Amino acid sequence: MPGPPMLQGPFRIPSFNGYIPRRLQPWIYLLFAFIFLMSGGIYGGAMSQVMGEYSLMREDVLMIVMFNVVGVAMPFPFLFKMKFRFTNRQLLLNAALVVATCNFLIMWTDSVPVMCILAYIAGFFKLCGTFECMSAIQLWMTSKRDFTIFFPLLYCIVLGNMFLSPWITEHLIYIYQDWRIINWTMTGALLLVAFIVYVTTHDFRFMKPLPFISIDYLGCILWSAWMLEFIFFFNYGEHYNWLDSKMMQMDVLLFIITGYFCIQRMFHIRHPYIEPGAWKYKRLIPLLILFAFVEFMGSTPKVLQTAFTGGVLHFGTFTTNVLNFVEWVGAIVGCLFCLFWCKVLHQKYTRLLTIGVAAMVCYPVMMYFLIDPGLPIEALYLPTFLRSFGNAIFFCMLTIYLEELMPFQHFFMGLTMAGIIRNGPISAMCSGLYSFGLRYQMADNMSRGLPYDATQLLMISIRQLYGITCLIGIAVLLIFLLWDIQPVRSTLKKMPAWNFVGRKMKKKIMHRPTEIK
Repeated sequence: MPGPPMLQGPFRIPSFNGYIPRRLQPWIYLLFAFIFLMSGGIYGGAMSQVMGEYSLMREDVLMIVMFNVVGVAMPFPFLFKMKFRFTNRQLLLNAALVVATCNFLIMWTDSVPVMCILAYIAGFFKLCGTFECMSAIQLWMTSKRDFTIFFPLLYCIVLGNMFLSPWITEHLIYIYQDWRIINWTMTGALLLVAFIVYVTTHDFRFMKPLPFISIDYLGCILWSAWMLEFIFFFNYGEHYNWLDSKMMQMDVLLFIITGYFCIQRMFHIRHPYIEPGAWKYKRLIPLLILFAFVEFMGSTPKVLQTAFTGGVLHFGTFTTNVLNFVEWVGAIVGCLFCLFWCKVLHQKYTRLLTIGVAAMVCYPVMMYFLIDPGLPIEALYLPTFLRSFGNAIFFCMLTIYLEELMPFQHFFMGLTMAGIIRNGPISAMCSGLYSFGLRYQMADNMSRGLPYDATQLLMISIRQLYGITCLIGIAVLLIFLLWDIQPVRSTLKKMPAWNFVGRKMKKKIMHRPTEIK
C-alpha cells in the first residue's frame, strides 16, 4: 500500500498517475469542481423554455429546481464517512456518472415527480463530487488549513458558479434555441470528467477503509421531506390560495407529522442524521437567524425585480441575463474582499458583517428610488453588484463563524442546519410572501380608486414592498452598527442581565422591614 503523499516540491494529489505534471494536478481538480457545481437537473436559465414545451406552471419548474437545491444540502453528514470508506477515484467516478445520467434522463420525461427525483439525486451527488475535489486541493489553497483563506476562495467558485451558470445557460439556449442544449453540454462535460479520472488516476488509500456503518439513511430522507414540504407550501401557496385549499392543508399536516418523526428519530436512535448535541451551541441559533436574514434580503429580486423588469420595463430574459454576470462579478469581489479584510487588514469579523449588511441594504434603498417605467437596464448594475457583494461577505463569514463555533464532529451537521435555512426553505418562504404581498398591494391600490393603469399600479406596489424591505434591512443594520460602536458595546457589557436585576429586586422586597402604622 502506498504511503502518505510527500510534501516536498510542488503540491501533488497522490491518486494521480506519475505522468501528470504536479503543477497541473490541482488545476484539473479545480476544473472538475467547476463542472460539478455547474451541473444540475433542470437549470434556472431554462425555466421558460421547459414551461412552454411541457405546458408546466412556473411553480412546477421552480419545485424541480428546489429539489436539486435541497439535494445539495443533505450529503454533509455523510461526506467524511464516504471519504474514509471509498477512494477519491471511486467517489469522483460515481458522482460524475450519476449526475451525467440524471442530466440525460431528465431530458426525456415530462413527469414532474420523476424530474424532481432526478434533480434531487443530481444535487446530492453534485455536492459529493465537489467536496471530493475541494478537499483534495485544500492544502494547495492553504497549506495551514486556514479557513479564513479557504472559505473565501471556496465561495469564489461556489457563488461565482451560482450566478455564472444562468448566464451561460441562457446564452446557449439563445444560440441553439433548445433548452436541452445545457443538459447535453453538462452530460458531455461530466462524462469527460469520468473519462479523465478513469485514465489519469488510480485507487489510493492513506489508511485502511473504515466500514460504511452508522448511516442514518431514513433520517436523511425525513429531513429532506420536511424541507420539501415547507418549500411546497410557499411555492404553491399563491396558486392554491394558501390554506383555503385541501392540498395546502394536507401539506401542513404532513409537515407537522414529518417534523415529529425527525425529532423523535434524532433523540431515540444511536447515530441520528443530526445529533441533538449539535443544536446546543449557544451562538448557533443567532447564526442561523443571520443565514435566514441573508436569504430574506437575497430573495427580493426573485419576485420584485422580476416583476419590475418584466411587468413594467418589459425586458426579456436575455436582456436581464446580463444582471447574472454583474452578480457574478459582485460575488467574486465580495469573497476576495473577505480574504483581504481577514488576512491583510486583520480587522474584526463583526465589522465586516456590518459592511455586508450595509451593502445588502443599499440594494432595496436604491431600487426604491429607481422604480421608473423608463429605467435603462444599466441603472440596475450598481444595486445588483452591491447586493451580490454583501451576500458573498455574509456567506463567507458566517461559514467561518460556524467552523469556529462547532467542533469537527458537529461541523458538517451544522452545514446541514445552515442548508435547512438557506438552501431553499427561507428563499421559498420569502418568495411566496413577496408574491402574496404584491398581489395584496395591487388589490389594495385598485380598491382605493387610484387614477392609474395596471402598469402604474404594479410599479407603485413594487415600490411599497421595496420600502418594507428597506425598513427591515435598516433596522438590522442599526443593530450591527450599535454593536460595533465601542462606547455602546462597553455600555451594554456593563449592564446587568435582567435575571440578575430581578433577583436583586426580589431580595430587596423580601427583606424590606414592616412599616409601623
